[in-house]
Amino acid sequence: MKPNVPVNRKGTFVRLLRTLFEFFPVLMPVALVCILFSAIVGSLPTVFMQKIIAVIETNWQTGDWAAAAPQILRLVAILATMYGLALISTIVWTQLMAIITQGLLKKLRVKMFDGMQNLPLRYFDTNDHGDIMSHYTNDIDTLRQMVAQSFPQLLSMFVTILAVLVIMLYYSFWLSLVILLGSLVMVKFTRSIGGKSATFFQRQQKSLGKVEGFVEELMDGQKVVKVFCHESETCADFDRLNDALMSDSKQANTYANTLMPILMNTGNFIYALVAIVGGILLITHAPNLSFSGMAFSISITVPFLNMTRQFTGTIGQVSQQINLVVMGMAGAQRIFELMDEEPEVDQGNVTLVNVQEQKDGSLKEVPYRSNVWAWKVPQEDGSFHYTRLTGDVRFEHVDFGYVPEKTVLHDISLFAKPGQKVAFVGATGAGKTTITNLINRFYDIHNGRILYDGIDIMTIRKADLRRSLGIVLQDTNLFTGTVMDNIRYGQLEATDEECIAAAKLAGAHDFITRLPHGYQTMLTSNGANLSQGQRQLLAIARAAVADPPVMIMDEATSSIDTRTEAIVQKGMDALMYGRTVFVIAHRLSTVKNSNAIMVLEQGHIIERGSHDELIAQKGKYYQLYTGAFELE
Repeated sequence: MKPNVPVNRKGTFVRLLRTLFEFFPVLMPVALVCILFSAIVGSLPTVFMQKIIAVIETNWQTGDWAAAAPQILRLVAILATMYGLALISTIVWTQLMAIITQGLLKKLRVKMFDGMQNLPLRYFDTNDHGDIMSHYTNDIDTLRQMVAQSFPQLLSMFVTILAVLVIMLYYSFWLSLVILLGSLVMVKFTRSIGGKSATFFQRQQKSLGKVEGFVEELMDGQKVVKVFCHESETCADFDRLNDALMSDSKQANTYANTLMPILMNTGNFIYALVAIVGGILLITHAPNLSFSGMAFSISITVPFLNMTRQFTGTIGQVSQQINLVVMGMAGAQRIFELMDEEPEVDQGNVTLVNVQEQKDGSLKEVPYRSNVWAWKVPQEDGSFHYTRLTGDVRFEHVDFGYVPEKTVLHDISLFAKPGQKVAFVGATGAGKTTITNLINRFYDIHNGRILYDGIDIMTIRKADLRRSLGIVLQDTNLFTGTVMDNIRYGQLEATDEECIAAAKLAGAHDFITRLPHGYQTMLTSNGANLSQGQRQLLAIARAAVADPPVMIMDEATSSIDTRTEAIVQKGMDALMYGRTVFVIAHRLSTVKNSNAIMVLEQGHIIERGSHDELIAQKGKYYQLYTGAFELE
């Protein structure tokens, strides 16, 4: 889990703006201009009201209403025209912001997902999957609300406040001072109460991610919950997380709902105060101080009351948007954090290419699929050397730990020549799976080196390295799609015939043909409509269609019954021909025919040799095989 770090709202907001202009260099400026125009026009009615009242006030004394009517109609016509233009402008910016918002969310989701594909496995091992999913759902949704709703409204409100302030100062400094002092009180309330609300809204986002992570975990483990009758305990755990979410949400909304009534009544108080002060200034004929140089009159005081409503009301509306802004900033920061996660470091420059063997025995790179692979190794003079991919894997004094302070593999040295089968046995946690993870470079070693066809794997590009390896895990993952699609996942260029041949090799063809639609049967929910053994057979077929020179079988037959295991083993024997195979198995009967068996204990290789050699030694392997030693 990530530590709870405070939201850097300023930096996040600047980055969000920069992202918006980067993605929409034309639409954003147009939308901003339209928002500004609409806000400015919305501030002008007070000016026209003052002019109309001034016309009426002047003609009240002279009684010349015939002269006043054209002036009033002209002012009203100008105002109506501007309102019409503002309406068009508002329609334009609302439509543009809808396009911008959805476009932004689409691009951010793409960036997050693309970046996530390049993250090391360590990230997924140390973060709740439900919390990661929350970036794509809750965080994206809060950002949508902020960009589509809060951002345009806040900009419009800011321009309105600024425009009204300028108009107020133009007509009267004294009445403006009354409104500004009252507004400072409103700002004080907003900062105090809104700040507390913001804190709890940030906590709400984190609590929501925890709840989603817990729900996703329980969905995956629902069978385990029912088997052990942990429904009540699970409900209690969920209630605890849900109560924390409710508490954070309740406190956030309590502060938010308290703020608005306070601001509204403060605005009413300021309105009454302006009316009183304006009346006193009129009665006493006090000198007016303003940019306009106009004396106090009804034409100034009455519009000022309207400006008071507009000014304080806008500040109140700003406070309403604070909560959405805070939630949006929290969501944006979490999105940017995921986008900023360090990708896998890959400095490899050795690539895997298709080659064709020439008559003189040399290898020539070809642009088509030749089924003959070679490592393309750059030379110092700029040329390339081609090394045929054979599957020779060697560990030389390798040390490794998932965290620097704890080493789990100690001085591991081993080799597997092309076509050899090497098995790892030992207690859970001895380091068997860790060794195979190092071959894939899911994690990088601390000391020593691993050679693949004589090439240090640290110099091989990770994508090419993994393309040369086939792996069947104990936990099978099938994707939504047909059986054929899931087999072809191992080699997207494979034909239907190649996929069927791989299925036959793995012993999966017979059960596939008995499915309702054969190879076109749809699989959903990780192949829930198949048995565990059938799912494992498909995973083996997927590895077979990739046709790699090196295979890693991590407990590949652990979920298969004895009869099916015999079928699979036959297919695996055919698949292993000419390939290097690393096998991890607790069923020692499956590793008897291995060329070499490595017995691991607490990250050390304590025994190595063939089955017969290890039995003759009567050491740890002998104890494991005869049942004289229990795995601990």
